[in-house]
Amino acid sequence: MTQGKEKKKTTTKNDKQENDTTCGNAELPQTAEEKEKRKSLSCSAGLKVNSADEEREQTDLRGHHVSQRQPESDDTSELPTLVSLTVHRYEGELCEGQFHGEGVACFEGGHTYKGLFSKGLMNGRGVFIQADGLKYEGEFVCNKPRGQGTYTWPDGSSYEGEVYNGIRHGTGTYKCAKNGVSYRGQWDWGKRHGKGAVYYNQEKTSWYKGDWMKNNREGWGVRRYPSGNIYSGEWKNNLRHGAGTMRWLKPREQYVGMWQNGVQHGRGTHVWILRQANGSQYSQSNQYTGDFVQGHRHGQGTFYYAGGAIYEGQWSNNKRHAKGKFTLKDGRVFEGELMDDQMMTHNLNGNGAPIPLCGAFPLSGTESSLLGPDMALNIEYLLDVIPERERDAERKQVEFAVLMQGTELRSVYSFYSRLGHARSSNNFFLLTRLQLWRLLKDCNIHHHDITLTQIDHLIREDATTVEIHSPFTPMLLRKFPSCLVVVAHHIYHKDMVSQKNLLAACFSKLMTDNILPNAKNVKGFLFRRPDRAAVAMNYLKKSWEIYQVYCKVNAAPRDDQTTTYRHLLWMFKDLHLLDNNLTARTLLEIITAESCDPSNMSSCLDLEMTFLEFFEVLLGSAEVKCQQVSGGLEEGGALSSPDTKARRDVPVVEAKEKILQTTNSTSQSTRDTDSQQDVKIKVHEEPQPAGHTEDQGDEGKSVQTRGAEAKGRELELWMQTIHQFFNHFFFPAFEHKQLVSINMKEEKLCQEAQRRIALAKDHHSAR
Repeated sequence: MTQGKEKKKTTTKNDKQENDTTCGNAELPQTAEEKEKRKSLSCSAGLKVNSADEEREQTDLRGHHVSQRQPESDDTSELPTLVSLTVHRYEGELCEGQFHGEGVACFEGGHTYKGLFSKGLMNGRGVFIQADGLKYEGEFVCNKPRGQGTYTWPDGSSYEGEVYNGIRHGTGTYKCAKNGVSYRGQWDWGKRHGKGAVYYNQEKTSWYKGDWMKNNREGWGVRRYPSGNIYSGEWKNNLRHGAGTMRWLKPREQYVGMWQNGVQHGRGTHVWILRQANGSQYSQSNQYTGDFVQGHRHGQGTFYYAGGAIYEGQWSNNKRHAKGKFTLKDGRVFEGELMDDQMMTHNLNGNGAPIPLCGAFPLSGTESSLLGPDMALNIEYLLDVIPERERDAERKQVEFAVLMQGTELRSVYSFYSRLGHARSSNNFFLLTRLQLWRLLKDCNIHHHDITLTQIDHLIREDATTVEIHSPFTPMLLRKFPSCLVVVAHHIYHKDMVSQKNLLAACFSKLMTDNILPNAKNVKGFLFRRPDRAAVAMNYLKKSWEIYQVYCKVNAAPRDDQTTTYRHLLWMFKDLHLLDNNLTARTLLEIITAESCDPSNMSSCLDLEMTFLEFFEVLLGSAEVKCQQVSGGLEEGGALSSPDTKARRDVPVVEAKEKILQTTNSTSQSTRDTDSQQDVKIKVHEEPQPAGHTEDQGDEGKSVQTRGAEAKGRELELWMQTIHQFFNHFFFPAFEHKQLVSINMKEEKLCQEAQRRIALAKDHHSAR
């Protein structure tokens, strides 16, 4: 071989490239004779994983269908053919006219090689750079990348490890620059095969470690999902398949048993880990051991209740069905036929008298008295419309329906009773009427042609008019189920008139259609943001006093302590609260934000409203009316007003201190909302670290700090906005209105007195 114009041909990859649209999709170089039998691994085909879809592999044992993600695709692209390229220029060592030793070769098309040659071939360590930017640095054998090497793609993705004839083969690490996915482990002809670990995000909080087969998770492995849930067990075609254990963090649950195509299928045990009982250091749990079919309890199974009761029998789609036996904690036994969780026959083993369902099957140690003698449902007036011979069966069926939802009812009660409260040592509060209203609105009960004030009358029992409309009136847990049964009957009895067990059917429909899908998804202006709720609650008492005043002024003929939305509009007009920002139309939009048809603004004007609705309209109006305050503060301006210092009913400093307590205690409740909405079975058990997770760098900490500061500024602006509205507009305007009203009354009384004095003088003169 000669230098200069003489040209030497060598074998390498041609310049024809496929469109590289995903990270790592550029092919590894290979020889021409491998064209028919080699394929490269693309990043999008094998490493790009949607973590959210991964979570959908979870199965809902409560009976709700959960869609399954499709397995990762394994499309591969055939490598371009290799042809003999012409060396355009060579600089380096020669031996007997051939490239030999160190040198640099430039090929036609823009490819370059720098490294060792032997007898005219690339042989030894070298760097080959394609015209499109793909670089290989490592060992060559007879023009073929073979041995230890590193590939670097133009987008920053890389592979470092063993290479055989241009293919990832052996042990190596691949990192995708586009989505942060990385794989370290064994490869077989360009595919993940053998033992290996994939991290699906840069934080390394989502990963899989275990066996691979041709790019698929197959064999035994451990998968940690972004939520913290962990599955360890057998896999097939990227799905949980075979024996395995799934632990869900929130709520605390665990499944150990057989899987098929990603769902529980076969024999298994599912445990619901409950909170510790009062005074106990041990957690209690409900447990089911038995057959599963496509993620549902189906077949023969045994359910162990935390309260001590045991059910043994047949299951169908998560419900007790056909023949079954209940063994109570005290040893009593009840056997009979069930259909869709409802008892069809009643007889006592060894005794002809039936066991009452009331309180028989507690779901937890503290729930055993939920339907006991001192907590029986107070639904007598509903039972009066049932034929007398059917009342006992009707009561037992609705009590059983309530009992089956005992865990969910307690959870919902506990969640809403904590809204607006700071952290407490016992963390237990009574549900107030204000929180009950929020629950009913969150569950869209007001979309069934009934107002919250009407519900107040339905569930009033022996309470006074003031008590049923007061936001501070508490509701005990034992009265909570009765309230829901009454509401369920009112809104669904016409739809369920053909049902044999009317009250149970209505209650079950309320739970299925309204409570379970929507509870804990807090809406409205008051409780939606826990940190803001701490501030807003400071203005509650004064606003309640104003609400009562307007209720008395606008009292209905029945002397009810309520007012309507029309009167609310008049109040805003009388207090001169409307302006260019807060117009009458904007106020109507705030009022109808949660209505069934927000576009029909006039339909709700004559509806009565509770104090919750009144107060949330005030909060929504504050954000609109005082938005210029936030704008001024964002520009660095200070909030000022002639009477800023004179009127400080709600010190901002005290509100901040309350926020620090509330944010931590309620953020967990907010996170629980999402899991409740999905109604997915999840188990809480602290996962053991399966590998080293890198700490975030200074840059990540800086980003977190800036994010926290931004949230703090946002909250500060909102606090100033609310403070401005209540303390500089609403409260002063109301007090001025009251003062004017008092002065007018006094002036009227004075004029009346003067008139009477004048009449008396005239009468005296006439005499």
